[in-house]
Amino acid sequence: MAQATVLDALYYLPLQWIDTQGILLFLSALLLAKYLSKLPQKELPPGPFPLPFIGNLLSISVEDPVSSMARVVDTYGNVARLDLGLKRCLILSGYKGFKEAFIEKADAFPDRPAFPLNDRLCKGLGLIFSSGHVWRQQRRFALSTLKYFGVGKKTLENSILEESQFLSDAFQAEQGSPFDPQCVMNNAVANIVCTLVFGHRFEYDDEHFHRMLKCAEEIIQLPATFSGRMYNEYPTLMSFLPGKHQSAFSSSKKVKAFIREEVKKHKEDRNPSSPRDYIDCYLEEIEKNKDDAAGFTEENLLCCVVDLFAAGTETTSNTLRWALLYMAKYPEIQEKVQAEIERVIGQSRQPTMEDRADMPYTYAVVHEIQRFANIVPFAPPRVSSKDTTLAGYHVPKGMMVLPMLQQILHDKDEYATPDQFNPEHFLDENGKFVKKETFIPFSIGKRMCPGEQLARMELFLFFTSLLQRFTFCPPKGQGLNLKTQVGITCGPKPFKIRALPR
Repeated sequence: MAQATVLDALYYLPLQWIDTQGILLFLSALLLAKYLSKLPQKELPPGPFPLPFIGNLLSISVEDPVSSMARVVDTYGNVARLDLGLKRCLILSGYKGFKEAFIEKADAFPDRPAFPLNDRLCKGLGLIFSSGHVWRQQRRFALSTLKYFGVGKKTLENSILEESQFLSDAFQAEQGSPFDPQCVMNNAVANIVCTLVFGHRFEYDDEHFHRMLKCAEEIIQLPATFSGRMYNEYPTLMSFLPGKHQSAFSSSKKVKAFIREEVKKHKEDRNPSSPRDYIDCYLEEIEKNKDDAAGFTEENLLCCVVDLFAAGTETTSNTLRWALLYMAKYPEIQEKVQAEIERVIGQSRQPTMEDRADMPYTYAVVHEIQRFANIVPFAPPRVSSKDTTLAGYHVPKGMMVLPMLQQILHDKDEYATPDQFNPEHFLDENGKFVKKETFIPFSIGKRMCPGEQLARMELFLFFTSLLQRFTFCPPKGQGLNLKTQVGITCGPKPFKIRALPR
């Protein structure tokens, strides 16, 4: 209507106005009319007023976008609107909103939005950013294959315990001196994924393996960087400019070459009747589904393996690094965990998953580490597949949804002291473990993290094994920095710690 009014007015202008100045005025009026027509309607979720072309980008901190978006939620509620450039988004927070969107109305939010970065890195393939039939088939295959190779079973538990011994030996070699545990922790956790995917582990001094893990980290964290966000907004321009996106694209090629070499070895010596790992099973699936639209191709295999490392390494490794920091920061909690370990397990054997039921305090501490550290403040984004509603607000088809987990894990109505590290959040008055429905660090619904069960096993066994053998302390005369290194996964900033043998 606004555009029609402008056109009618210009139709009656004298011809002498139709010069350069008049044309510019005409174009400006059209752009203004188009902008005004796209402003939020009353039924859309509330949010800050967007500026032309850039939306609310100026309100989002480059250094800490998570805190910026948390302020939007605090101001406008758990279903809030935010314009990222020309892309209108919905920030979804609160357990009630998650349950409505991803369980009750799961058919309205099944897919991932298209991003230039994802198109460049994985072309819509893999486990995390694929959609539709391809995603459903890839996820089904991944879950069944990981279960076949021991996720949730004794066989994988033994592999984790074996890796725990290698990790403890590496800590022991530091002889109580301050050291940064990041590299060795990444190696240990990544080796569990390697065992499942490649059928073997790598030594901690394997430099080629270290480089591949570093490349994988660059790829995972790229969307949270300034370069990554600018590439998503202006892909053509950014393709010609230097930045972290260029090094991440190079790293993606290196990681895929690394995986491709493993696939080549599997092709040469695999026995179809006796699959050894995920790659063997996938190669078999490729042969069975040559004409299937389920996406079983060698290129998709590479993308799925990258995603398995992304979902299975960074998050668990960062959680365990936070665990060491919190134990050193809160020695009284560390002592209680060690007392429970002594009472239930002792020093003569390694912990097992069966011990978990008899160790409510240790289990509560593991949960509190996940809650307080908030490793993944945002679950991967979704896009609405049809017009729908959330919390009574209209959500049009094609609207991107940013699911924010941080507010759920720090809900003051659910946790007595949400801004403090307090394992009592998961214990009742009798000291028994309390399972909370709203504790969803792996999200909920059909697209929740496929590695949840694996991560739970790793966190309990690695954490308990380390606390069984070591007491963790800050370097002498130094404090501990508990600041977060913000990214797609939020780990602690680099730190040094002492592991004193018990």
